[in-house]
Amino acid sequence: MLFNISPPIDRIFLDIGPFTIYWYAVIIVTGVFLGLWIATREADRLGLQKDLFTDLIIFALPIAIISARIYYVVFEWQQYQDGPWWGVFAVWEGGIAIHGALIGSVITAYIFACVKKVSFWQLADIAAPGIILGQAIGRWGNFVNQEAHGGPVSDAAYDNFIRFLPDFIENQMYIGGVLYHPTFLYESLWSTAGLILLLVLRRYNPLRGEVFLSYVIWYSIGRYFIEGMRTDSLYIIGELRTAQVISIILVVVGAALIIYRRKAKVVNRRYNGKKI
Repeated sequence: MLFNISPPIDRIFLDIGPFTIYWYAVIIVTGVFLGLWIATREADRLGLQKDLFTDLIIFALPIAIISARIYYVVFEWQQYQDGPWWGVFAVWEGGIAIHGALIGSVITAYIFACVKKVSFWQLADIAAPGIILGQAIGRWGNFVNQEAHGGPVSDAAYDNFIRFLPDFIENQMYIGGVLYHPTFLYESLWSTAGLILLLVLRRYNPLRGEVFLSYVIWYSIGRYFIEGMRTDSLYIIGELRTAQVISIILVVVGAALIIYRRKAKVVNRRYNGKKI
């Protein structure tokens, strides 16, 4: 495989005196705000309080970061057990997990919904497109950092697919003399397709909760297969990848909840709030 090699993208977005702003942070914040924007617009369209999701993100975002870090440290404990105690808090050195962030966010949203006396499922449905949009954008932070990539690209994979990608992606995935699979791109594209799916689904006004559960199923299916390509996976036991196990559980639980809620007729409202 032959291609032009350019220097990797500088991880630093801006240096201001003693402060350094990294592209990773800029990309993540962009994803969060765009996700919040589309959720706020939809909440307003459905007649909910305009500041509802702004209030929610104030609590959900920091808790998501903390839970993402806790999740990572738990499954990578051998990396921290003999190091300095402050190492478990060193998020700036890398090490957060999206499944941990989602767990923290869902718990926060449930408590928030109870306090505000609004439907958790309604909040989750409205938030789902924004969440998957944020994930699609956020993966490009991994691209800049040259992380969360797959294994080395074979000659066959390069000739049949990789060589058609833009040069800047090839350059950034060429690390230490080896070209790696841009799994960040695969997940970003999968999440973008999921965003389109959710936006179409909600136009058909499904039962309340099914937009969010569809997000859980869609994202988990893609994550299962993409995780199998990555070289930085967390493991539960032996070669059993944590994200793949969690993804299988989420697909089963998501599908089971959709079937149960329909058959048991425990849902009396549709996505737009109208009674069945």
